[in-house]
Amino acid sequence: MIINMLYHKWFSIVCILGTCLCARMSAQETLKQSPSKTLIIVGAGTGGTAAAIQAARMGVEVHLLSENPWLGGMLTAAGVSAIDGNHQLPSGLWGEFRDKLYQHYGGPKAVATGWVSNTHFEPKVGDSILKTMAQHPQLNIHYNTEFKGITRRENVWEINFVSEGKITSLRGTVVIDATENGDLLPLVGAAFKVGMDATSDTGEKEATPRANSIVQDLTYTLILKDLGRDALPNELLSKPPSYNSGRFKCACRLPGSDTPKGVVDHIQMLNYAKLPGNKYLINWPNCGNDYFLDWPNLSKEEVQKGLAAAKQHSLNFVYYIQHELGFKNLVVHNEFGTEDAFPWIPYHRESRRLSGVVQLTVNEVRDPYAYELFKTGIAVGDYPIDHHHDKNLQAPKIDFINIKVPSYNVPLGSLIPKETPYFIVAEKNISVSNIVNGATRLQPVVLGIGQAAGALAALSLNQGIPPKDVAVREVQEALLAAQVYLMPFIDVKPGDPAFYAIQKIGTTGILRGQGIPYKWANQTWFYPHTFISQYTLLDGLKKYYPTLDGLEGSGEWVDYSFLKSLILSSGYALKPMDKTTLLSLGLPNYNENPKSVLTKGTIAQLLNAFLDPFSIAIDHYGQPMAPD
Repeated sequence: MIINMLYHKWFSIVCILGTCLCARMSAQETLKQSPSKTLIIVGAGTGGTAAAIQAARMGVEVHLLSENPWLGGMLTAAGVSAIDGNHQLPSGLWGEFRDKLYQHYGGPKAVATGWVSNTHFEPKVGDSILKTMAQHPQLNIHYNTEFKGITRRENVWEINFVSEGKITSLRGTVVIDATENGDLLPLVGAAFKVGMDATSDTGEKEATPRANSIVQDLTYTLILKDLGRDALPNELLSKPPSYNSGRFKCACRLPGSDTPKGVVDHIQMLNYAKLPGNKYLINWPNCGNDYFLDWPNLSKEEVQKGLAAAKQHSLNFVYYIQHELGFKNLVVHNEFGTEDAFPWIPYHRESRRLSGVVQLTVNEVRDPYAYELFKTGIAVGDYPIDHHHDKNLQAPKIDFINIKVPSYNVPLGSLIPKETPYFIVAEKNISVSNIVNGATRLQPVVLGIGQAAGALAALSLNQGIPPKDVAVREVQEALLAAQVYLMPFIDVKPGDPAFYAIQKIGTTGILRGQGIPYKWANQTWFYPHTFISQYTLLDGLKKYYPTLDGLEGSGEWVDYSFLKSLILSSGYALKPMDKTTLLSLGLPNYNENPKSVLTKGTIAQLLNAFLDPFSIAIDHYGQPMAPD
């Protein structure tokens, strides 16, 4: 772990230089806009693009800066187009994006081409879809930008960048850091960490005894295309000067080889991330093209040199696939339109991580109901803790695969710095522990994080208050309106009439789900058609309605009569529990049969309609405030 102490001096220098640079730049071009209602997003990756779309749809002016001509970052520009996680949680923009993939290719089966994921697509198709989704009169996208600096003067952020040979200055009230490596964090003076945490820092028993700056391996992916014939000699890679086949011997199992059992065979390896269009994504972790680069501790020039070496490593692996494994029908396909056929950016699995208002650790993920952060959830994920450290022999050995967790949600406070005002993060740079980053880095989760960041920024601008002061429930309301999952309940979809009520009551903790670690797609079940005891319901309600403290519940199932008595006894009933209201909810008139036993789903609907505990304010720690 590295705290940003080393960057304070750098920040001061950058600010001074940036101020001078701003004065010089503004004479050349300052975009005309109203900073009081402007959101600037640096980084048009997965999180930045989602943030821009959501904020624009909520009516604020957005300027999105992309370092290349694509949108989507890891999802597209890095070529990682086999989506891990959230197959049963089509939340918000992730669900919208996937639906458009289905429309393009012809349904779910058409994108289930490999075995690592249920959803595979060509990166250029993903970029095209995101650009379609990003078409909005309030959203201004600046492609091929080179970020030059950020300063804050008179309560306004000023961003400087070069685009199309022009030095440009933008001013806005709120800035979102959606860069792949959290590049703005040291520049704005926000506290952050890099690398592995110590157990003493996070309270995670699985963490290392001592913190360090070690980050996960990165990957330069490549796309191969099946020609349907053997390639001509000039279509295949020439043997690289640094080629060493021994690096890849354990990548897959060959007939008659002594490769360890459990390793997939060469056919399975290639089909791992087979894409539509007879293309293959080369992103293989096991003795494949992962590469360790110690970028937190290297200069810019050293990083560029290391990335060049990572590209060469991937070329070596492709040469091994073509010449050693015999796949001479597969050639490098220039999916991206780059000079060298590589993606625009490398696949970074880890970045600087904000020290935010709250930090999500594996303790909260493993047992959410023992804590309160789940009440502030704004994005969901179901992928297990997955870290890549095979290429760095110095990395402490942590058995990540056996850190068993259920599906989870990400708290709003992990997007907000403790001190830096009007600044939000929206990528892998959120405030989570190093261990948890192994799950939250997955792209459906980052889409959700970005969407939440955009909603938070829009509410901040529209209300004229810092993001930290925006009510948690207001952000969640805005996200629910966009069909976002706040709770990872896989058995209640957005089309269910009870979806919104269950999501709202679920975030209060009054009614709870059951989390299950399950293979590569963890689960949380609400079980809407089951029954609960009087005791369980009353116990959940008492946390919000002290007037119920004197009441007791038995182990009997909750019926309508009991629920109605609790609602009336609370003193906060919103409307009469009469026939008209019940029928408007699509429910029977239970007053005719008050002893009708109610399911959890129905109880959620009734609580939402007649008490609305979701409207009771909570803080970033999930602590409820007494109702007015």
